[in-house]
Amino acid sequence: MEPMGIAIQHMFDGIARRYDFLNHFLSAGRDKAWRKKAAGLLKGGEGGSFRVLDLCGGTGDFWKTWADMQSAPRPAMGVIADFSLPMLHQARKKFQAPPLVRMDALKPCFKPGTFDAVLCAYGMRNLDSVGSGIDEIGRLLKPGGMFITLEFFRPTTIFTRFFYNGIAPLCIPFLGWFFSSRRQAYTYLVESIRGFKSAAEYRDCARDQGFKDVTVIPCDFGISHIVTAVKG
Repeated sequence: MEPMGIAIQHMFDGIARRYDFLNHFLSAGRDKAWRKKAAGLLKGGEGGSFRVLDLCGGTGDFWKTWADMQSAPRPAMGVIADFSLPMLHQARKKFQAPPLVRMDALKPCFKPGTFDAVLCAYGMRNLDSVGSGIDEIGRLLKPGGMFITLEFFRPTTIFTRFFYNGIAPLCIPFLGWFFSSRRQAYTYLVESIRGFKSAAEYRDCARDQGFKDVTVIPCDFGISHIVTAVKG
């Protein structure tokens, strides 16, 4: 990893124990609804040979949301991968997780065409190169495989600009400091959103990397977005 990637990794290592609580608290619990809505868009997971990668999976909430929606308990094969070992430890503590892999998303350790689907919640902003990350995801997917992103994108509407440029910089770092003593991590959260791609730019980037049927779905007036894409 590049030095910036290492710094971000260490930052997430430091907030792993309070990560779930603060996610739910700072979003007023809406992050659970966003994950459920995104996970519900992934079809075809009823067979035991269906393989899913939860990339930048952190404490495993996205994987668990999807797995809990399946008709049979844990019918699919898959992996939760993240660059932060303490985050993966939290996933192991919370539930009977699938295999956990510590991995840089830009240097995946799997063979091409390993997975039927890739999930990624709030991880693409942390990559040194979004285009390279999407390209690697395409390489890991089977033809016709689905990539579902759940992410905070750069604000482009009056409401989201007000929220991310006015409310969020004041409230989120303070609350992050109050509950976890890690103000820097939550200052980074806001700055990374404002400096990231817009949802439309991310959609175009996925298309440039060979994905088709790329669809952007705003959640709660665009505070968060779901982007679905199919490997061409």
